[in-house]
Amino acid sequence: MIVYWTDGLLCLLCISFLIGIDQIRRSPPLRRTWHAVFTQPLGMSSAVILSCFLSVALLDCVHFKVTDPKTAYPDPVISALDYLLTPLIIKPEKTYSAPFALVAFSKETRRNQAGQKIRDYPRLTHAGTHLSSPQAHLTDILQRGLWGLCLGLLLSGSMITLFHLTQARLSKQTLRTASWHCWRGKNPLAWRSGLITATLILTLGCVVSSYIGYYHVLGTDKVGEDILYQSLKSIRTGVIIGTLSTLFMLPLSLLLGMMAGYFKGWIDDVIQYIYTTLNSIPSILLIVAALLIVDIQFAEGIAVAEKADLKLLFLCLILGMTSWTGLCRLLRAETLKLRELEFIQAAHAFGINHFVILLRHILPNVMHIVLISIAIDFSGLVLAEAVLSYIGVGIDPTMNSWGNMVNGARLEMAREPMVWWTLMAAFLFMFTLVLAANLFADTVRDAFDPKTRP
Repeated sequence: MIVYWTDGLLCLLCISFLIGIDQIRRSPPLRRTWHAVFTQPLGMSSAVILSCFLSVALLDCVHFKVTDPKTAYPDPVISALDYLLTPLIIKPEKTYSAPFALVAFSKETRRNQAGQKIRDYPRLTHAGTHLSSPQAHLTDILQRGLWGLCLGLLLSGSMITLFHLTQARLSKQTLRTASWHCWRGKNPLAWRSGLITATLILTLGCVVSSYIGYYHVLGTDKVGEDILYQSLKSIRTGVIIGTLSTLFMLPLSLLLGMMAGYFKGWIDDVIQYIYTTLNSIPSILLIVAALLIVDIQFAEGIAVAEKADLKLLFLCLILGMTSWTGLCRLLRAETLKLRELEFIQAAHAFGINHFVILLRHILPNVMHIVLISIAIDFSGLVLAEAVLSYIGVGIDPTMNSWGNMVNGARLEMAREPMVWWTLMAAFLFMFTLVLAANLFADTVRDAFDPKTRP
């Protein structure tokens, strides 16, 4: 096993997430509030989609070294996701190929059977080699897609049946009654929307899996690497950027925001001066400076993968250091209001320590702002990585990310004919993650904001 910095931090964050779930389960007020989140169909569906993205990211965080010299992996260090996607790694093509294509995207000069030089599209090295003739291409695609669809529906039916059996046992109902309540929307939680979303994702995954090893579902890039593989590997980068940057942002925002609003006076002036000064510096300059320092410090004596991981970690750190000011302002304003309420004044009258008041009275009453900001900022940080990588100052070029895919597609869009599938794949995956995060953020805001709470 090989553990990179970002792998360890993401796993620790997931463990903290599980501990937080246990704390929510023990607290009736928090349990009621989060219950309101998952009673909304959009909240449940977006949570299922985000869970799928997180699962793929965690699979890509389990790294180990391949010791067998007979394996055809280009890198001796692979992840669990690489192992599952082995056919996409060991079967690269020579150059561009369109989705589900049998021939390359560009013509080459070659000799025919008569020995004459002709310009034609060469057959791909791996895709479609199982076909007896090119005429069976469309039939084979339809058959494999139908087989994957049937398998997906079968697995989805088994999952739904197992869910209903578990629900019937917990609620002490019959299987028919539990199923009826679920699909008629009579359950407190929006299980119907979650099951429908999970069914669609599982069915789509089975259909795509039926083509892996036989076709390139989303085509290949300039060096013949599979675009589907790049898109799935980029999920880890997007999730790490969104979560770790938020993790680095929270301590500064919470500490400085509550201190500025609670103590006021010269402490408030100093903290306002700090985040006003930081906002006046273009964040792109700070990011470029930090990444240049990483390049200089680790130019020699470190593996390429470790260097790319450190650049990703430093990018998360600098994004967190430059994005904490917005939440700090919100917390300062909310703390200014809370410190004047009666229960805070009563705590002062009893002589309770200031930091105890901040921890036990102020912090729980500003957590709805923190949770809403985290959910909203996640999608913004994912998009920030894409923009930074597009202009060449973000993720290391050796690391898969949607920003690097968009940056590589910039020149491909100018070709004639146009190579469109790289940009389309990056757009679809990024759009799905950001849309799910935004929908979940809206649901969390409605549940936690006292002004919208019923």
